Amino acid sequence: MRAGHVSCQFGRAGPPASLSSGVSRQVQAVGSVSRDNIMARYIIRGGIEGKKRLEVLARVMRPTTTRLLQDAGLASGMTCLDLGCGSGDVTLQLATSVGSQGQVIGMDMDEIKLDLARQTATRDGLGNVRFHRVNVQDWMEESQYDCIYSRFLLTHLADPLHLLRQMLRAIRPGGVAVVEDIDFGGYFCHPQCAGFEAYVRFYRAAARRQGADADIGPKLYGMLLEAGWRDVKFNVVQPTFASGEGKQIALLTLINIADSLLDEKLASEPELQSAIDDLTRFTDDTSTLVSLPRVFQFWARRD
Repeated sequence: MRAGHVSCQFGRAGPPASLSSGVSRQVQAVGSVSRDNIMARYIIRGGIEGKKRLEVLARVMRPTTTRLLQDAGLASGMTCLDLGCGSGDVTLQLATSVGSQGQVIGMDMDEIKLDLARQTATRDGLGNVRFHRVNVQDWMEESQYDCIYSRFLLTHLADPLHLLRQMLRAIRPGGVAVVEDIDFGGYFCHPQCAGFEAYVRFYRAAARRQGADADIGPKLYGMLLEAGWRDVKFNVVQPTFASGEGKQIALLTLINIADSLLDEKLASEPELQSAIDDLTRFTDDTSTLVSLPRVFQFWARRD
């Protein structure tokens, strides 16, 4: 996969003999991954392969995330934290936005992604950004930041309210938290597709097994208030695609949760391969539509 494009020319010669060989051939664009590289209690592949999926997601989400940060009042000179930064795509966007007078820190638990993010920052000449390996569930700081941003992190946590409270402690008075997260209940395609429906079912099952919440989006309004945040504002976005790499997010995510599904015995190899094949055909069909999950965007302040 080159930057800006995801190849989905999967298995055109016919169905693969097994899932392991099929996925291997089908995802040459995102490589292979050892199960030893999968982060504990995180259902989506980490490492280099996970980074490539996140890069696609970042490009797809960039327009709506940029508007969100503008609405939240991101400004030059701010000190910002990107919590659960993944491959650092938004971290680097924040670093550019706050300028040389600002500072940005990205925190994540995947050292491979963090190292790649550091290399990108160096390549882009961004000297106002640092990356640290941190388990966010153990993270604690006091009044350090003007802005704390987090995208698609809280959905994976068993106790997201605890992290929202920790974010409130870490923000300076008058500072802003900016949160984006998913509501899988709003995911759709048109027309119906058995492979897409299987993907949604598999993802939900994997999330439940790990104590995560695939439908956390609308619940975050009440959680933010309970955590002590004030002036909570929100927006809902749902990018939808007939073609292009945005349309491929569902397929890429299905491929990237395959190991978790098999490890947890939530799907058999034939079931998973059938879903991948069907969703591949559907994704390649330019007469069909595939959305992202419904995304709830929040920004709120500390008194």
